[in-house]
Amino acid sequence: MIHLDLIGIGTGHPDHLTRAAEAAMRAADLILLPRKAEKAELIDLRRAICAQVLAGADVRVVEFDLPERAGEGDYLDTVERWHDAIAACWAAAIARGLPGGGRVALLVWGDPSLYDSTIRIARRLIAAERAVRVTVVPGITSLQLLCAAHAIPFNAVGAPVMVTTGRRLREGGWPEGVDSVAVMLDGACAFTTLDQPDVMIWWGAYLGMAQQATERGRLVEVADRIVARRAELRRAHGWIMDVYLLRRGSDLAGEGA
Repeated sequence: MIHLDLIGIGTGHPDHLTRAAEAAMRAADLILLPRKAEKAELIDLRRAICAQVLAGADVRVVEFDLPERAGEGDYLDTVERWHDAIAACWAAAIARGLPGGGRVALLVWGDPSLYDSTIRIARRLIAAERAVRVTVVPGITSLQLLCAAHAIPFNAVGAPVMVTTGRRLREGGWPEGVDSVAVMLDGACAFTTLDQPDVMIWWGAYLGMAQQATERGRLVEVADRIVARRAELRRAHGWIMDVYLLRRGSDLAGEGA
């Protein structure tokens, strides 16, 4: 039997780990850490978290190279094939590291439930190997950290929030029926395509990390500044993770001033 723990670890700051996350890490027989060449800082953060949490614990930490997603082809098809490849890497690493079974953990940025595919990939292992049990340990999300960094509420009073991706915002424009939109996975600054003169934006990158960066203001006034700063940060670090909240009919004086 393989017991697979998917542990949400927040967005890079060791203090954002919950007690449940720390306990799950220390209870593991094996922790798998994915490597991605262009994001060396991320593996370094995971290593630092392990060193801090696992001090004195008998837990092995094994690193593996994460497959790259194909850059061409149908989006959903390339994602499916990418997930298949990642599941195969997990299975191989687990077979080598725990041939007799045991408890293995994967550290997931933010929370495994929010725009993360770790749970979907884990289901592939369950389908292939009946003797796999999956447990999810929740973590702090980038949306929580974004609101904390700007000292704003996630939603307006009694109102809904749409959580979506940059690709969907660019293709479909402002979602109908909502005045607040949280946007993740936006590598192309989709907010620049909106014609919304009364929208405010609260933006954050590397939230929870030492290099955390934030911007806020009326979208028409700060959009170009965010695009420029985002490009500068990406050049400096070789990668970037950012998120933002858009709200119509709001103002800085009322929220996060």
